[in-house]
Amino acid sequence: MNSDTKGNIFIVEDDMLLSLVEERLLVKLGYKVAGKASTGEEAVSKIKNLRPDVILMDISLNGKMDGIETMSEIRRFSSVPVIYLSGNSDQANMKRAKDTAYIDYLVKPITEKDLIEPLNKAMRPKKSGRKSNRSINHAGL
Repeated sequence: MNSDTKGNIFIVEDDMLLSLVEERLLVKLGYKVAGKASTGEEAVSKIKNLRPDVILMDISLNGKMDGIETMSEIRRFSSVPVIYLSGNSDQANMKRAKDTAYIDYLVKPITEKDLIEPLNKAMRPKKSGRKSNRSINHAGL
């Protein structure tokens, strides 16, 4: 990790505009975007090589896998912290996501403020923290 940044974040988002917005928020908060992917398959492949500190994962993705299935695949080789982003607070997806030991589950649209607590927690998993005001559910690691 570069000493000028707080950590390396990998963005998985299939909406190009949202991906750019998320990247700008992360950079403004002092993080480096280690890489991006728009499908689950692409994310799994890139994350194996990049080894980011945190993954910002959209739930609804184009392609064969959604964000939760993608994290299930990533969990086979990595325990990297994940923060989910979703367009809704669907209880079924939140229940499925619990098996991937996520840090937080945020409902879009997100702001810089929404990301601060989950990112702090992800970067220091043992440090206790309160969940974000926009958080739906908190499974922790």
